[in-house]
Amino acid sequence: MKILVLGAGAVGLSVAAKLSSVCDVHAVTRKQTADAIHAKRFRLTGIWGTGTFRFSVSESIPKDACYDYIIITAKSRDTEAICRQYAAAIRATETVSLQNGIGNEEIISWYTDTVIGGMIITGFEWQGDAGVHVSVEAGPAKLGRFPAGLDAPVKRLVDCMKQAGISTEGSAEIRSDLWAKTLYNCALNPLGAVMGVPYGKLSQPAAWRIINQIVREGFSVIHAEGVRLPWATADEYLTYLRDVQLPATALHHSSMLQDITRGRPTEIDFLNGAIVAKGTAHGIPTPVNACIVDLVKFRESLNRTGVPR
Repeated sequence: MKILVLGAGAVGLSVAAKLSSVCDVHAVTRKQTADAIHAKRFRLTGIWGTGTFRFSVSESIPKDACYDYIIITAKSRDTEAICRQYAAAIRATETVSLQNGIGNEEIISWYTDTVIGGMIITGFEWQGDAGVHVSVEAGPAKLGRFPAGLDAPVKRLVDCMKQAGISTEGSAEIRSDLWAKTLYNCALNPLGAVMGVPYGKLSQPAAWRIINQIVREGFSVIHAEGVRLPWATADEYLTYLRDVQLPATALHHSSMLQDITRGRPTEIDFLNGAIVAKGTAHGIPTPVNACIVDLVKFRESLNRTGVPR
């Protein structure tokens, strides 16, 4: 099997490294990262195991290469640009979104009819230009035909990821899984970034009151979208978040915090921003999520203006 990983950052390179043990993988990443991997291999540490990996990596797709699957792991803000750049390859290939937020699969569907939705709820933290530490995992990755269904190509990729040592399940309702992960991300990711703390610190009462409102607004919007989550009520999910997901990912530093620290824009528009946009469309007020969006955009603006942080 041949797999192409596009927009490979910490997530994509970690997935590519694991997959390289069972199939032919090529990862497209930044030149600085590609050069570092060529010079000293890619190093993975943490709960996915420790080791160094050598796999094909460059700034672009090798000429005339064909693949069985394309996995897009880019930041959500870059999805459309990547799809435009590699439209010919995507059009002819089963294409997977393994990204954060809402809207990526819809963008990919503009370029191909064969879209696989993906959800991975694992913590990846950069360790230099050629290394990633896998810090936490709140459950198995999930793959499913988007917006719903579980067919042979999906099952084949699920089996491949399992063989590579990545805990993965097939899902017949991947849209529900994507919203479930987005709710988790909306609750913890931006607040961890704004406050500069790992997720475990967010169990503090004042932080939890903010999370409570983020989740309740999100639950109302998701219900209006016609999506059924595994939890019947916001209270039921908040209990699961507090008792299961938060302890499992307590040591993780959010991807938004990593983006802000590295001077890069975040994915806030595809997370809490998606809650706000869809809430507006349904006439549902989302003031706490809107405030969170503004706080993250303010932090981003400090990077652009050079104001000391």
